[in-house]
Amino acid sequence: MGDDDLAGHLTLLGLTPEEAGTYLAMLRTGLTSPLALAEHLGRPSGETARCVGRLIEVGLASALGSDGVSAVPVDPTIAWDHLTHTRAAELELAHASAVNAYRDYRRSVSPQSTEDLVEVITGPRIADRILRVEGTADSQVLRFDSPPYHIPAGANPTELDNLARGVEYRVVYSKSAVQNRSYYASNIQPCIAAGEHARVLPTVPVKLTVFDRRLAIVSMSFVEAEVNDSLLVVRPSSLLSALAGLFEAAWRAAYPMHVGDRVPLSLRPLHLRILELLGTGVSDDTVAQLLGISRRTLSRNLEQLNHQAGTSSRFQLALYAVRNGWI
Repeated sequence: MGDDDLAGHLTLLGLTPEEAGTYLAMLRTGLTSPLALAEHLGRPSGETARCVGRLIEVGLASALGSDGVSAVPVDPTIAWDHLTHTRAAELELAHASAVNAYRDYRRSVSPQSTEDLVEVITGPRIADRILRVEGTADSQVLRFDSPPYHIPAGANPTELDNLARGVEYRVVYSKSAVQNRSYYASNIQPCIAAGEHARVLPTVPVKLTVFDRRLAIVSMSFVEAEVNDSLLVVRPSSLLSALAGLFEAAWRAAYPMHVGDRVPLSLRPLHLRILELLGTGVSDDTVAQLLGISRRTLSRNLEQLNHQAGTSSRFQLALYAVRNGWI
């Protein structure tokens, strides 16, 4: 790394160009006095003394020497952490100040109309908007998942990429979504395996996705889509808060679809897949189809699960699995 690069990094962390230049000079000279540094840099001694004092203050230099004013550069690790945290705090304060200033502007100078809170997207723009918004998710995605789908009902590489980089997904599926064999195999199961937190209800109240609680997308249901194929984009407002609250209420009432952290190690992979589907409300025939096994094979595996749990019915098995952290 050259001197120009290091000087640039130091200014980004809050040093002035003069202070950064003084530090670079000290790295070349070692123990020195402000007067000697001023002569070396061709600057006024008072300005150089101020720069040295600032470097001592932030921990990039230490005062040494019999004259009590000489200084030497020191290990920058601690100072670097201090400057980084200070700069981060300053940036956070600047962000908060800018947001507050903009809010004041919208309240007093240009009040936001209700038209800005909800945007209607139609036609071929729908799929593109969904992909672009989901690709920018930063920390959390909340979703009600139900047919019909504006994007082909197959794999969701955007969600898989987001899960890999730490974005939390909580999804409540409708029964109709889960019982779609191809959708379950190509989308639902891979996403659960990648870390998605999934639950299921017989029906969901609306097709909804909330991104980082800053924006929501509301799609049409089967019946509505036949009349009006459109998408609503909801921005921060009481409506967005209500939609997020609706999701949380449904999440608490929904049945989990993924195995828990106390599932016995002795259970086979097929048993785990069966457990994922126990509370979805789909029939045994549908469970067998989703898993690609025969009805007889499913019955045999359910018997094995009931034997291990000490239960005698599918309902008792599901209840036991929830209470004991299997799902």
